[in-house]
Amino acid sequence: MKVYISVDMEGISGVATYDQIIRGGKGYPRAQALMTAEANAAIEGAFEGGATEVLVNDSHGTMNNLLHEDLDPRARVIFGSPTAFCMAEGLTPDFDVAFYVGYHAPAGVEGLLAHSFSALFTSFTLNGEIASEAGINGLFAATRGVPVGLVTGDDVICALAEREFTGVQTVPVKVAHGFQAANSLSPSFAREAIRKGARAAVQGVEKTRLLPIPERLKLEIGFQNPLAAELLEAVPGVERVSNLVIAREVDSAEELLGMIGTTYEMAAVAAKTMFLRESLS
Repeated sequence: MKVYISVDMEGISGVATYDQIIRGGKGYPRAQALMTAEANAAIEGAFEGGATEVLVNDSHGTMNNLLHEDLDPRARVIFGSPTAFCMAEGLTPDFDVAFYVGYHAPAGVEGLLAHSFSALFTSFTLNGEIASEAGINGLFAATRGVPVGLVTGDDVICALAEREFTGVQTVPVKVAHGFQAANSLSPSFAREAIRKGARAAVQGVEKTRLLPIPERLKLEIGFQNPLAAELLEAVPGVERVSNLVIAREVDSAEELLGMIGTTYEMAAVAAKTMFLRESLS
């Protein structure tokens, strides 16, 4: 029984502000510790449920957030960026189930620190529907034959996961009270709930179902400034939908993640360029 765990930071209990999720913020070291502890809870629960192997993918920002010396030594960890498949790096067909820990609401809905893959994306849809990181990564997992068994995070993403993933265990560790405000469980209570949820997910994996894979995959992303759209317009197959929005239809989940990663990097370049222009003017 092999378990894959993708761990983000925005959906961790006790985390609610930009100061916590951005490297260099005063609250970031504490958020790292909380993130590592919830990863450990999922690892512990997975092994209690019968897992024989666990792989953790650090899936937040620079993807180098987990405190490795504090991580359960039974698990291996993928970290650093960029990687080919981003938050799904390392997920192969030999895994039995995927866990998404510390996930959050997507761009386009009200939720705590809501975004999809990048804070520089103002909108993010797949086939015309708002798409979450859990949904996109779940789609990729389905192409590998791996179901999603556990989603933890804020109330918004857990509710979405329950509608999207058949048989999934969800653990809402906090309720959004605004973009940077939450009503959170105590971290110790959250970790205990995650441990139990992970154990149940492994033991009940036969009840889970793969996410249906659409025949077409049309990605649309909106940006904060037109320079990002201008840069992406040069990518083969990309359509400039409007001044701030680009679209591209892809043939596979692998190509979808590749397009998201490329767009992420180009949006960052555009933001830095705009900052330099403003600072020099």
